[in-house]
Amino acid sequence: MKQRPQWGWFVFLICLSASAAARLVYGSPTMNARKLLHTRYRVNDLEKTVRFYKDVLGLEELRRHKSPRGSELVFLKAPESEEQIELCSFPSSGPVQVQPDLTHLAFEVDNLEEFGKHLAKLGLKYSDGPTTTSAGTVFAFIDAPEGYEIELIQRAKQARNGEGY
Repeated sequence: MKQRPQWGWFVFLICLSASAAARLVYGSPTMNARKLLHTRYRVNDLEKTVRFYKDVLGLEELRRHKSPRGSELVFLKAPESEEQIELCSFPSSGPVQVQPDLTHLAFEVDNLEEFGKHLAKLGLKYSDGPTTTSAGTVFAFIDAPEGYEIELIQRAKQARNGEGY
């Protein structure tokens, strides 16, 4: 009777080698980014965009400054978040043209129905949704200046306690 090779060991060794190769290419797995600090969005009309984030979403403006290369920067944050949003105006790099579905920011809200009324008072409306997930979370989108999408999420009660989404 002819013995067959032990393919399981062979596959294991290949996977082990691939893992070792990845560590050589990307560095040690013990070196981790500790925290997301901010996300940058470049915009054409800085003041219009800052007003949107403050007046529509209730974000707080933390600081403004000019970068060494000449970008005008404004940092904002949501009341219960640590991560900041950096809005950047840098006209010499050309106009901002946001592709559809390129990126979005997501914010938690208490009640999407009430938030929709807030939007209506400002002459705005949801661009998509509200949609309810099987877990009971409700989400909707609005369009920010420049075409960036903003997702608003009303988490289900069990999701607020660390369960579901």
